[in-house]
Amino acid sequence: MYLEIVTPEAILFSSEIVSVSVPGMDGQFQLLDNHAAIVSTLKDGEIKIESPQAKLDELYADKFTKTKDGQFLYAINSGTLELNNNKVIILAD
Repeated sequence: MYLEIVTPEAILFSSEIVSVSVPGMDGQFQLLDNHAAIVSTLKDGEIKIESPQAKLDELYADKFTKTKDGQFLYAINSGTLELNNNKVIILAD
């Protein structure tokens, strides 16, 4: 599965991933490979990305936190998510 996190300033993350968990309006949910197509609004919280092979862009690496188990965390205030054909696009504020 492929993930892009886009903000008004730049594309902060763009890589193949194993999974992503997001703060949906009705609670946290996770997307895995071959998930059904979905569009959702997001509330404030953290995006959790599992991607052992991801390399962060040097310009935006400080916006992410890396956990002990190799996940990347990115805090958002709100946003929109679209998943179609194993490509996730998150427009984040």
